[in-house]
Amino acid sequence: MTVVAVTVTALLTVASGLTLVRIIRGPSILDRAVATDVLLAIIVAAIATEAAYSRDATALPVLVVLAVLGFVGSVSVARFAVRRDPE
Repeated sequence: MTVVAVTVTALLTVASGLTLVRIIRGPSILDRAVATDVLLAIIVAAIATEAAYSRDATALPVLVVLAVLGFVGSVSVARFAVRRDPE
């Protein structure tokens, strides 16, 4: 079980690093917004992995709040981008 935990941690760390690179070097604001949403999904996956590994369900409300926050943030950015589109 420890090998799986270390492997998942390494994969999530690499994914987070690559996502941070996209946030920093993103050519447009929409790329940065998508990368921020992906980073939030990686954080949710990391918290869920830790909760499953430790068999502790107290992190579930945090996961729900973060998932709703990610959804609302993505929808807000999408609506903002549509309104700014010149016709």
